[in-house]
Amino acid sequence: MPAKYRAPAWAIWAALGSVYVIWGSTYLGIRFAIETMPPFLMGAVRLLIAGGLLYGLRRLVGDPAPTRREWRSAAIVGLCLMTGGNGAVVWAEQRVPSGLTALLVGMTPLWIVLLDWLQPFHRLARVVWPGRARPAGQRPARRAWLGLTIGLIGMAVLIGPHSIGNVGGVDLLGAAALLLGTLAWAAGSLYNRTARLPSSPLLGTAMEMLAGAGGLLVLSIAFGDWGRLNLAAVSGKSLLALTYLIIFGSWVAFSAYIWLLRVAPTPLVATYAYVNPVVAMILGSLLAGEPITSRSAIAAAIILAGVVLTTTARPAAPKLQPTGRLAAEAVTGGE
Repeated sequence: MPAKYRAPAWAIWAALGSVYVIWGSTYLGIRFAIETMPPFLMGAVRLLIAGGLLYGLRRLVGDPAPTRREWRSAAIVGLCLMTGGNGAVVWAEQRVPSGLTALLVGMTPLWIVLLDWLQPFHRLARVVWPGRARPAGQRPARRAWLGLTIGLIGMAVLIGPHSIGNVGGVDLLGAAALLLGTLAWAAGSLYNRTARLPSSPLLGTAMEMLAGAGGLLVLSIAFGDWGRLNLAAVSGKSLLALTYLIIFGSWVAFSAYIWLLRVAPTPLVATYAYVNPVVAMILGSLLAGEPITSRSAIAAAIILAGVVLTTTARPAAPKLQPTGRLAAEAVTGGE
């Protein structure tokens, strides 16, 4: 094995396969879970259970108690990623098929590149904390610009004018929610790059889940989820899907993902961003009868080509040191 690989090849591919398949399948799991559960409330319960148990486990094995500053950073990241990103997905899947949801979420790396260049959050930070230096934005390379353009063209094909009234395309309101969600996820990922978080990645993730659950609980109240909750009407399929999301989506796949970041090259780990939408579309078609039209297939090919070009482009100028953690975190899949 090359020096850059710090684990056996079979272990790396087994872990990567679990991220490919499990995270790709979480979109279908969300669809089944919200069939009889209000979306924001379902997402909050999932994160409360997954985050609470993971937090307790990490403290039991010796992780030190987080500081107030670490909790604040985790809350910001969790609200962006879990409440904004995951919240948009669980709500939008009431209107958008799970496979197309995964495809639109797969555009997150494009927004990360764009936001990293524009640096709106670092400029805001300079206003709030004028004495603190912030890293300069990184100008996208030509290849990245080409990828961004191609990705936007693919998105236009998917949710273009013929989508009005949900005829031949994607529901516009659902697509708009996913766009906002991916922007929130991109902003949280950028903030996470320099945020003060616990040294234990799993403890930090548990804290982010708990913060995100709090945000989803607020949304569940604002959108009337509690009034629509009927425990007697919750189906066994929805409960099974929720259990799957907690155990396999939040624990198994995410643990494999965290491990991969430490032992495998970032470009290899980041390939899940290309595979998850394909897995989600296939599973949605086979298990939920979601149609794969010629239009959605063409849009998928265009968008994924744009994402590949963007995420494999080298920086145009070394103004900001790249981090492997950010590159592989680009997508919410791991929904």
